[in-house]
Amino acid sequence: MTSPDPALRHALALERAHHEHCRAALATMADGAREQVVTSEDVSASGADAEVLGYRLRSRAKALRELPEGPLFFGRLDFAAGDGGGEHAGQHYHVGRLRITEDPAAPPLVVDWRAPVSRAFYQATAREPQGVAVRRRFGWAPGSRGDSADLTGLEDEHLGRGESRTSDIVAREIERPRVGPMRDIAATIQPEQDDLVRGDLAASVCVQGAPGTGKTAVGLHRAAYLLYTHPQRIRRGGLLILGPNRTFLSYIAEVLPALGETGVRQSTLSEEIARHPVTATDDEKSAAVKHDARMAEVLRRALYARVAAGAAEPLSVPDGAYRWRVPDDVLARIVAGVRDEEPPYGVGRERVRSRIVRYVQDRAERRSGPRPSAWVRRIERARPIGACLDAVWPRVRPEEVVAGLLSDPGTLAEAADGLLDADEQKAVLWAAGPPRSWKSARWSAADLVLLDEVAGLLEHPGGYGHVVVDEAQDLSPMECRAIARRAAFGSLTVLGDLAQGTTPWAARSWEPVLAHLGVPDAPVVPLTTGFRVPGAVVALANRLLERLDVDVPAARSLRGDGEVRMRRTAPGEVPDAVADAVRDALAREGSVGVVAADADVPGVRAALDAAGIAAAGPDEPGARVTVVPAGVVKGLEYDHVVAVEPAAVAEAEERGLHRLYVVLTRAVSRLDVVHARPLPF
Repeated sequence: MTSPDPALRHALALERAHHEHCRAALATMADGAREQVVTSEDVSASGADAEVLGYRLRSRAKALRELPEGPLFFGRLDFAAGDGGGEHAGQHYHVGRLRITEDPAAPPLVVDWRAPVSRAFYQATAREPQGVAVRRRFGWAPGSRGDSADLTGLEDEHLGRGESRTSDIVAREIERPRVGPMRDIAATIQPEQDDLVRGDLAASVCVQGAPGTGKTAVGLHRAAYLLYTHPQRIRRGGLLILGPNRTFLSYIAEVLPALGETGVRQSTLSEEIARHPVTATDDEKSAAVKHDARMAEVLRRALYARVAAGAAEPLSVPDGAYRWRVPDDVLARIVAGVRDEEPPYGVGRERVRSRIVRYVQDRAERRSGPRPSAWVRRIERARPIGACLDAVWPRVRPEEVVAGLLSDPGTLAEAADGLLDADEQKAVLWAAGPPRSWKSARWSAADLVLLDEVAGLLEHPGGYGHVVVDEAQDLSPMECRAIARRAAFGSLTVLGDLAQGTTPWAARSWEPVLAHLGVPDAPVVPLTTGFRVPGAVVALANRLLERLDVDVPAARSLRGDGEVRMRRTAPGEVPDAVADAVRDALAREGSVGVVAADADVPGVRAALDAAGIAAAGPDEPGARVTVVPAGVVKGLEYDHVVAVEPAAVAEAEERGLHRLYVVLTRAVSRLDVVHARPLPF
């Protein structure tokens, strides 16, 4: 609320006026960007230059046009005068999500939160003020769309005087109700988070983050920071955000646009590797073997078993009326030599072709001098050479390799010798037997991972400049390899929590995950201080953490608030107790998430419908009440969580206790545990 203090009212009036000034300048920037796009279309330049210029200007105009409405700044830095203020002595800067200026050559009205000068906003302390005399934070009305009247308060921290205080504005922003999609945290980034956000592009990092520590937000803000700091290098290769599922991606979708970044691909790994629709389902044993790292070598053997140096026969290459002969032993040496070099399979085939042609060219030039390039191209296309290649290094598709391996016990036994035992080989074989052709095969989700592995052996895929991987603890070794291929020439930000690993192959430590991702030396940085999950909820979750088979530090919370309520009821009365808990939650502000074992969700929704409570599914992030299967709640947050029958959640899968840990830590205000059976903690 606005203070009656005249000095504060005057300061607020000045800041509101500055905000109006910034709004007008931003509108001018957007209009100018549109005009530049129109003007560039008439600029005389080479086709390539005009295309690049047009793309950049259109991207800039689109980003300004699509910038979500909201306050244009959240902080201000006043640097000390004289030597104490360093290179910014006597200057003041407003800090916001986007740089705003009236003219490119003029001092900015707002500096971007990612700019070097803005780092002091997050890192300066009374002990190390970094030249800052006063750090000011602004309080905006919840849900503000950027109206200057919504600037309701401000706090000044006089670091130059050695003053240090806990920010009420930051606390309110962190704790305010969570309704709708995830928001950015540019205004509330903590020093340890800022260190990770501003890490070097060339360095990969793994963040082991306890619930509520902001690891997902850190990853997204790191992506925005890299795009700002290295625009050319990142945009040349692209930036990829990998989430565990579409529900999660829809939840985080608005964070980067709010930070002014719209050209980022947000996807799931299954979408990245989807060569075919998933039309088959593996049992648990089959899926576990297919996701095992040993399958990489099985597939490599199966692919290169098609290379047959011994199948080479003497080759006769026509050259007009003359024929050049290549003996079988020469061909065998060429094939064996290329095979030993271990190139991608497709590269190896072309390398064999070029060496055969070179052999013929050497003999032709000894006979009658240098040969023109047209002659070389004609020899390369000679049918006998193509037929020879098909015999010794045949063309192949990933589908042919995988289908042949999983439908033929003999082929699998040869490729898996010494790697998979008889039971494991039996588990991965297709029960229906070989399809008529790979085109009629039915592929499971695990089969698509195998197809991607073979595709990577055939030809290196194009990579990204940086990849952010969230919920990485759930990745299998083979999935990690698929990601590593897409980051072979870039860096990785790996986010996760070992305690929240729920897949059968979930990691118990980060070392093997990082090794399979191709970054074994990446540092593991723990985040243990929670900002979103209140202390009462963290205390309950830590009781369950003691029973999990992972070695991670217990979480702690900076919030002493929060409420946990246990609702014990008779077995037949659980639906009514759930409805009562939801009604109680609706009497308060914020979102309500009702989380149950996947099989129990239809019954929970029916009970809420019968009680007259409208509830949405997890794909509608703006709903007041959402019923969420435990299997997809990871990464989501709700102000109030109603956890239904924890024992059923724990028993639903092999790592059910880990799933329950996820469920309990989704609440950022209040947790109701409704149960008829004994609790697993």
